[in-house]
Amino acid sequence: MLSLFADIFAYDFLTYAFLACILSGVTCGIVGSYVVARRMVFLSGGITHASFGGLGIALYAGVSPTLGALSFASIASLGIEFSSRRGRIREDSAIGIIWAIGMATGALFMSLRPGYATDLTSYLFGNILLVDGGDVVWLALLTVAIVVGAVVWLRRVMFVTFDENYAKSQGVNAERVAYIMAVVVAITIVLSIKVMGIILLLSLLTMPTVIVNTFTKDYRRIAIYSAVVAVVGNVAGFVVSYEYDLPTGSCIIFILAALLVVVKLLTLRGKR
Repeated sequence: MLSLFADIFAYDFLTYAFLACILSGVTCGIVGSYVVARRMVFLSGGITHASFGGLGIALYAGVSPTLGALSFASIASLGIEFSSRRGRIREDSAIGIIWAIGMATGALFMSLRPGYATDLTSYLFGNILLVDGGDVVWLALLTVAIVVGAVVWLRRVMFVTFDENYAKSQGVNAERVAYIMAVVVAITIVLSIKVMGIILLLSLLTMPTVIVNTFTKDYRRIAIYSAVVAVVGNVAGFVVSYEYDLPTGSCIIFILAALLVVVKLLTLRGKR
């Protein structure tokens, strides 16, 4: 344990990985509270997997994978939101279609790349040691924006989350807020891919909120404590993966799952 924290300050790649754990925990915790409260878990899964299409195209074209994934994820999130509001396709059907198209596009362009796609596993399951200084800067900017936005816009987001009709009666442009939050979810997903990977990232958006929701139903507290739980899970998973040379994303998920089981057992015991 002590050797890890000594190495964090000695090696840049460990410093970046540690900071990414903290920053992605804050962003996924706060955004995850919105995702769970609005029942957008399946939608977030569609956005996550759709981003793989952008990754494949970007890697094939030799441009920034983050930019490619962000473009695809943003278009997918806006498209799903639009189809659920004004389109003639059911939301779950639109999510399934975009989910499949994104994965198929990514797999196609990955196969067209010359040589073996060694970085495919890193994007699917995450590799936190690939986080660089640029990723940390973007995550930091996103974290600041989300925290400030949560403080300033929390009431409007709550209105839209729980009752859009009431939000409209209070002069809130519910549709605009929903579209903005869809893009925020997409950006959060893309910038956290290296930490958790496309396959596992959805758990980081949902499990901390489910854990906190066991103790409180207050949306403000859920948003705050979900960020705390996500950071603790990320850091603990990072420590375990470092000590035993295991995948960081998997360790984070197992720790959060164990915490969820303990919380549920304690809650049941308290009720009895």
